Amino acid sequence: MSSTGRIDKRQAILDVAFEVFARQGYAQTQVREIADAAGVAKPTVYSHFGDKETLFRAAMAAAAAQVDAENLPILDRLRDPGDDLAATLRDVSYRLIQACCAERSRSLRWLTYAQVGRFPDLIATVQERTQVRLREALADRLGRLCAAGRLRAADPVQAAEQLLALLTAPMEIRSRLGTRRVPAAEARKVAEAAVETFLCAYA
Repeated sequence: MSSTGRIDKRQAILDVAFEVFARQGYAQTQVREIADAAGVAKPTVYSHFGDKETLFRAAMAAAAAQVDAENLPILDRLRDPGDDLAATLRDVSYRLIQACCAERSRSLRWLTYAQVGRFPDLIATVQERTQVRLREALADRLGRLCAAGRLRAADPVQAAEQLLALLTAPMEIRSRLGTRRVPAAEARKVAEAAVETFLCAYA
């Protein structure tokens, strides 16, 4: 098998593994189930990952990277926000909430919370690939807006943290830690309120 084919098969196993872990939980999942779902032999899974724990860690890291890849392009809208900055911030904030409520993102949070006792380092792994990178990218965009005079001069990292907190904290409560689907109209109100509060401080 070529190196490309091996990489593709590895990624396919990771994708399926995350789905099975998210559906059944870590303890209830057997490697045989993942192999069957991925359409490969059980020894193939072990040849790529060695054991169930390594597979779980790799699947979580891969899912976090996918969430990151879906979140970061949303912030591109802030590179050229147009004349109505408030409207652009509302749009970006709502889209970030939508991404946060997407199936993969919700499953990632649920699995992280559920397995923190068994894998205490998992929070750092997931946060580094999702929240930290998102905060850094948002800080970059807000810093540019500060430099352009569109927002008041401020620490862009702190501003990014505060905007994200205004979005994520209400959604964690309303979604009951990701176990309830929040209607679009309700999520949009959260985004609008977050931007209104943010601009009271930074406009």
